[in-house]
Amino acid sequence: MRKVVKPPGFKGYKPYGASGTKGEAVELLYEEYEALKLADYDLMSHQEASELMGVSRATFARIYERARRKMAKALVEVKEIKSVYGHAWLDKSWFVCNHCDARFTMPSTMKERSCPVCKSFCIESLTDDK
Repeated sequence: MRKVVKPPGFKGYKPYGASGTKGEAVELLYEEYEALKLADYDLMSHQEASELMGVSRATFARIYERARRKMAKALVEVKEIKSVYGHAWLDKSWFVCNHCDARFTMPSTMKERSCPVCKSFCIESLTDDK
C-alpha cells in the first residue's frame, strides 16, 4: 500500500478534437498520479517523494516510470485517461461529490455531510471499503 496525500481532482480526461478514441482507456492509479505530482509538479527528488509515500526509492522509481509510460501511451495513441484507486491508502477521509465532482475532506464530527462547493448531499467516500 502506498500513501497518497490527496486523490486526483479528476475522474478522467478525454482527448479533445480527436475523431473517436481507440480501444480501452488508460487507467492511472492513484499512486501513479501521486508519483507524477510529487516528482514533476512539486519537484521533489525520488528519495523525498518515496519517503512521503512510505515506499523505497526503487519502488517509487518503478511507480513513476509506469505513470510516465501510461501518460505517453494515452497522448500518442489518443486514449482516454481514467483515475483508479489502485494500491493506495489516503492520508485523510476523502469524499467526492457526485453532482459537481469536487473532492474534499471533512471533519468526522460533521453530522450532516454535504459538498462544500455545491451543497449537494450526493457524496460518497473515497476511503471506505478500499
